[in-house]
Amino acid sequence: MEGEMRKTEQKIVVAVDESEESMDALSWCLSNFFSNNTNNTLVLLYVKPPPPVYSTLDAAGYMFSADVIKAMEQYGSDMVNSVMQRAEAVYRNFETDINVERVVGCGEAKDVICGVVEKLKADTLVMGSHGYGFIKRVLLGSVSDYCAKHVKCPVVIVKHPKEA
Repeated sequence: MEGEMRKTEQKIVVAVDESEESMDALSWCLSNFFSNNTNNTLVLLYVKPPPPVYSTLDAAGYMFSADVIKAMEQYGSDMVNSVMQRAEAVYRNFETDINVERVVGCGEAKDVICGVVEKLKADTLVMGSHGYGFIKRVLLGSVSDYCAKHVKCPVVIVKHPKEA
């Protein structure tokens, strides 16, 4: 009897970004992995793009001022805050209390996502599908395809309603 009552405890990583698709994936995850009888932890993972490599002079010969670089770094922080606030709005409407962790990485999305999933020993990775066409997927590669092949845990790729 006690075994049946045991709460399940899983760590679910959801990769979030500026896209509507990632918020759809978060909603799907909440509906399918979180309920009153679970004690799962939701890990919101946002990956900032790697900072551009600055030289003292750009191609036109202008110097980058520290203010410009600072403004670009601030933009990255603003984007993190904006995405996390949107994600919070999604899970705040959910009926149950949820354990939430926020992780912000910096670098190539596919490498950071795979690294974080492994480091956290996540039970599941949930990602949105950006629905790129064939050509764009061939040129850019699909982050979700890459992660599905390289992480050890199950990967759920949530398709945007328009794609399904």
